[in-house]
Amino acid sequence: MATLILVRHGRSTANTSGVLAGRTPGVALDERGAAQAAALPGRLAGLPLAAAVSSPLQRCRETLVPLLEARPGLPLHTDERISECDYGDWSGRKLAELNDEPLMEVVQAHASAAAFPGGESMRAMQARAVDAVRDWNARIEAEHGEDAVYAMCSHGDIIKSIVADALGMHLDLFQRIHVDPCSVTVIRYTRLRPFLLRLGDTGDLAGLAPREARDTQGTAEVGGGAGAP
Repeated sequence: MATLILVRHGRSTANTSGVLAGRTPGVALDERGAAQAAALPGRLAGLPLAAAVSSPLQRCRETLVPLLEARPGLPLHTDERISECDYGDWSGRKLAELNDEPLMEVVQAHASAAAFPGGESMRAMQARAVDAVRDWNARIEAEHGEDAVYAMCSHGDIIKSIVADALGMHLDLFQRIHVDPCSVTVIRYTRLRPFLLRLGDTGDLAGLAPREARDTQGTAEVGGGAGAP
């Protein structure tokens, strides 16, 4: 099946001001975030991307602009299901003050029981995001073949929840996963199980280009394998 390149959006104005942006409109990349986005085409240069899928929020769309400019023929799709978690009444509030909310302890230690007032539960967030990935995997493979690679630009909690699903981790453990702004996380899906190839990577990604001979049936490399050629 397809290989998914998960890109977290570049650093935003909300990130630097310590605000939980959620789905608040008008949250853009800051200066560093724009530089991170500008470096993304070079980092992905060795990968034959079949398509790009984006959260509809501004910071994700801005992150993909340099990549789309560098690859004029790259199809761009928008999917609401990979939009940021709906934090409801928490949206737009300072993280420092939210740390004093009793719900924050649940969010950190028992995410599967967390539901944001006026928003959605973290279970619902993960379910819609994973459904989106599965649907796009099938679509990309049908249109471009089982070795196809595609990019998806989304948000921290969304990406962490997708990684937890790929690893067979309970959602209650997903806070153990960390992804920086504009980091790249790579999951190769197979018929039997996914493989996490990169997590929160901020470096070179050329070694992810498809190889001529590769097992696509989901067999793990015992001993860890020799890595990229």
